[in-house]
Amino acid sequence: MSTPHVDLVLAALAEPVRRRLLEHLAGTERSAGELVAVAHDEFGISQPATSQHLRVLREAGVVVVRADGPRRLYRVEPQALGVVEDWLAGFLDPFAQPLDALETELARGRRRGRRTDSSADPVAEQSAS
Repeated sequence: MSTPHVDLVLAALAEPVRRRLLEHLAGTERSAGELVAVAHDEFGISQPATSQHLRVLREAGVVVVRADGPRRLYRVEPQALGVVEDWLAGFLDPFAQPLDALETELARGRRRGRRTDSSADPVAEQSAS
């Protein structure tokens, strides 16, 4: 399978119904029937309309489907979302994450320093004076 193009993925995710279907697929696989029920309950749309939304998500590479007997099971294709993540990364501060990591390490060093200071033996310090 080739990597989906960012425009195709973003176009598929532009529709609220499709985003909601994707949210229902987060971390799990669901049957087409479950997704149709969600779309009907939350948006009042029919089975054929839901099937069209699922088709758009499939063609964009955002979800994959597999047959399980008579059922069709859908799941998220993380690679497609990674394309969007990579594209969005170009707009983020490239130093933000490394600086956050540096701040964490500095805080750890300060905590270690406090533990070392508080664990020093006060009696030994007095006798050294």
